[in-house]
Formats: sequence, C-alpha cells, structure tokens
Amino acid sequence: MLWGIIIAMISGTLMSIQGVFNAEVTKQTSVWVSASFVQFSALVVCIIAWFVTGRETGFQGLLEVRPWYMLSGGIIGAFITFTVIQAMNQLGPAKAAIFIVTLQLIVAYVIEVLGLFGVDKTGFEPRKMIGLAAIIAGIVVFKW
Repeated sequence: MLWGIIIAMISGTLMSIQGVFNAEVTKQTSVWVSASFVQFSALVVCIIAWFVTGRETGFQGLLEVRPWYMLSGGIIGAFITFTVIQAMNQLGPAKAAIFIVTLQLIVAYVIEVLGLFGVDKTGFEPRKMIGLAAIIAGIVVFKW
C-alpha cells in the first residue's frame, strides 16, 4: 500500500507539472497542436517502454478487450489534455487542480459505490460523504 501512495503522489505531482507545461505550449501554439504533441509524445514513450520492458503481450491483445468501450481511454485522454489545458489557462494551476482533483474523487467514489465499469462495488459510507463535503468547503475557502 505504501508504494501505491508514493506512486499516487508522484502521479499528482507530474499531472500538475504537465498541466502547466501544456498550458504554456498552448499559449505559444494552439490547444489542439499542444494536445496532439502531448498525445504523440506519450505514444512514442509508451512504445519505447514496451520494447524495453520485454513486450510481455502484443498489440493484438487489444482485439480481445471486452467490453469494447474500455479501449476509449486514449480518446478520453485527448479530452483530458484539452480540458486541463483550458482549466489551467482560465483558472491558474492551483484553482484548476483543486477542481480537477475534487471531481476525480467524486466520480471515482460514485464508480466504486455503484460498481460501474467492472469495479468491485463498495457500500455507501456517510463518513466519506462528510469527507467530500469537507473538500468542497475547502474549495470555497481556497477560491474565495
């Protein structure tokens, strides 16, 4: 579990830095040029990593993925890149991040409670709703 927490912390750090970088590239180019470069460079890194790590499975495995909509992660990723860039430009890094992370948490909790997309269903816990309310109160304090 400790490694999971450390990896999540690294991920959050990298997401914030990436958002700032992408927003700056957008200012100097355009949002779709920036988003395209982000997605293309991610593709290159992933293919290199696949070659370096031993290629335990091939791309043909994608044809076996069910349900098919699980393959839409890249499409969603393109819109994530677009919306993060727009949010960073309009709100600034800190305000954008607080809204992004809060909605990530809310949606992730709904997915768990309802057992959506093949995730193991968990029970509704009032204390977690109190936690979400505290986060939303934190946004109000942070923003205003």
